[in-house]
Amino acid sequence: MYNVQFKMDSRFTKFNNQPLLIFKVDDNIVVIDTDDPSGVNPELYDLASIYFVTNKLIDHDSYQQPKVKPLYPHYPVNIVLLYCRIFGLGLFRYLKFKEVLQQIYILWRRPLYVQYKKSFRKDNFIFFSSNIWKKEPETNQIRAEFIRFCKADNRITFKGGFVPRSDGHNYGFDNELNHQKYSPKLFSKLSASSKIVLNNAAVCGAVSWRLAEYLNQGLFVLSFPFKIELPQNFKQDTEVHFIEQATEYKAVFDTIIANPAYHEAVAAHGKFYFDTYCTPQAQAKYVVESVFNSPPNLRADSKNNS
Repeated sequence: MYNVQFKMDSRFTKFNNQPLLIFKVDDNIVVIDTDDPSGVNPELYDLASIYFVTNKLIDHDSYQQPKVKPLYPHYPVNIVLLYCRIFGLGLFRYLKFKEVLQQIYILWRRPLYVQYKKSFRKDNFIFFSSNIWKKEPETNQIRAEFIRFCKADNRITFKGGFVPRSDGHNYGFDNELNHQKYSPKLFSKLSASSKIVLNNAAVCGAVSWRLAEYLNQGLFVLSFPFKIELPQNFKQDTEVHFIEQATEYKAVFDTIIANPAYHEAVAAHGKFYFDTYCTPQAQAKYVVESVFNSPPNLRADSKNNS
């Protein structure tokens, strides 16, 4: 979509290897912050013409500042070749050798980006695997009840469960643990075959990166209400099926078993949402056009601060 060239700016070296992307579009400094939602970095906010965030929390004052804009859902993929081509020898100039190898290893294990073909009819198979979070009891409980429901309903062939914690503290979810490790590529493959996929708030209210991949795969997304703002919100019972309580799991599954046309319609509309707003090309266009369409006074203030 656009030509990208790397050039180090000494003001930003302390942000190396963090979940931040800092770049220029013409004379405008732009920040993309994909970290868990703990607030906007004030130093970068002052320098930026526009500050994009993956998780623009609705009830967090830091994210209500005028230059902060939400991103559409997205997910991590294997970009090893692109990563090395853009940063080149700068990787070893500005990062430790071990850090470079670690990043390449992380990227390499991820699946390649694929624009999935439309395929919405699924068997009654559900794959769900997630971590047990130390400080997110509500998230843990929602996911545990989904695992229990899937295991108990004899109409469902279920695979997955909670990933055992490395510290051995599984917070009472021993019966919900899985006994197999899933690589990112296998995780993606199994998810793509699921009748239903669950989306609920992750750490600090963040949206899970899995959501975007689910939409791309054309899956029926069952979701609890979002705690973040999106540029284009999902429509209830159209692109995503929203629920408020875990007790609704059975009713949803009953509905899609009895009405496969509804299941297919929600999955198809979710896929259309991804293809319209969430592809790399669409996201790049959204970012750049947002820079040029941002109020001139904000861009001017940023240049003065820098």
